[in-house]
Amino acid sequence: MWLLEKLLRRVVKRGELIAIDHDGKEYRFGTPDPARAPVAIRLTDRRAARDIARDPRLGAGEAYMDGRLVVEQGDIVALVDLIRSNAPWDKGGRLKKKGIGKEVGRTLARIDRINWERRSRRNVAHHYDLSGRLYDLFLDRDRQYSCAYFTDPGNSLEQAQADKKAHIAAKLALKPGQRVLDIGCGWGGTALYLNRAADVDVLGITLSEEQLAVARRRAEEAGVADRVKFELIDYRNVEGRFDRIVSVGMFEHVGPPHYRAFFAKCHDLLAEDGVMLLHTIGRMGQPGTTDAWTSKYIFPGGYNPALSEIVQASERAKLIVADVETLRLHYAHTIAHWYERTNAHRAEIEALYDARFFRMWQFYLAGAMAAFRHGGMVNYQVQYIRQREAVPITRDYMTEAEAGLRALARD
Repeated sequence: MWLLEKLLRRVVKRGELIAIDHDGKEYRFGTPDPARAPVAIRLTDRRAARDIARDPRLGAGEAYMDGRLVVEQGDIVALVDLIRSNAPWDKGGRLKKKGIGKEVGRTLARIDRINWERRSRRNVAHHYDLSGRLYDLFLDRDRQYSCAYFTDPGNSLEQAQADKKAHIAAKLALKPGQRVLDIGCGWGGTALYLNRAADVDVLGITLSEEQLAVARRRAEEAGVADRVKFELIDYRNVEGRFDRIVSVGMFEHVGPPHYRAFFAKCHDLLAEDGVMLLHTIGRMGQPGTTDAWTSKYIFPGGYNPALSEIVQASERAKLIVADVETLRLHYAHTIAHWYERTNAHRAEIEALYDARFFRMWQFYLAGAMAAFRHGGMVNYQVQYIRQREAVPITRDYMTEAEAGLRALARD
């Protein structure tokens, strides 16, 4: 326990953490914080403390999943938030491994980000081919599994996701009859929205068989299968030209070794006067690595890029960065809704899988929420054009279009 005690003494300064080891000995860390209730945890075996001390993220995640780290006062969100808030990215704080373990971790992370076509499909299936019932339980009705857009933090998840779609559509400057490519179309919600709101034809592509089946069924049910089509295909194999390209929550799975190829392909697919909108999780500051727990259990091959990595790769393809927006807190608000819904459906999720899976999902959401509240994670929306005259020279057209789309949704 002494290694973990040393780590927690160094990290926890504001807020109280009570830790009870496997022998029943109690340790107290930090100082009272009027804005935060104390958090109490219990470690059920000697190995849990050692594992957490050696690799805080992987060790804590696995210990929580296995029931060897039990939160007895508060919940896993309170615990993760307490730890992460004591080392905020804005003030230079960071929990990290040192020495040879750090270098080994970086090397393994680089290898994990090489997403060949076959590996990309396997990685996508790992996460997105889970039971559709799971996603119904914690996402909004449209199954938008990406950062929502909160014009008011008090808005419902459904409202924020609808506003996200309007926000994206406005930046695409759509015109009736245009042909749109949706790279990483999910369950089809964005493609169906663009067709409905702007009278455009859409091709949505995915590597998830589960998502493909749902998206095609939705298009049939909406009576627009002739205009909104979905294919199981890697972006590298798409052919043709499109007036608009949109990619929401897919770029995180491309991997830095493939960024140049991704943007080169987008350049070739985009019409001369076309517009592209890339919506992706990203990291503030310089490039980094994906933590081992997330890579192992949630998003194998996944990586959230620094803005510099995105721009540098797209520059080589001669795509013009016409607009950049950083959504700083929107994803934290989004995940708070997902976490609340996940907890509300605990019995159903455990029936679908088991208690260990439920705790894994809790830890995933808790860690992600803390990363957007206190860590270096944000969401970027980058608009690209091939010709400088492709969009108006001021951003007014976005605001006007977005207001019109929101009004249309209310009618």
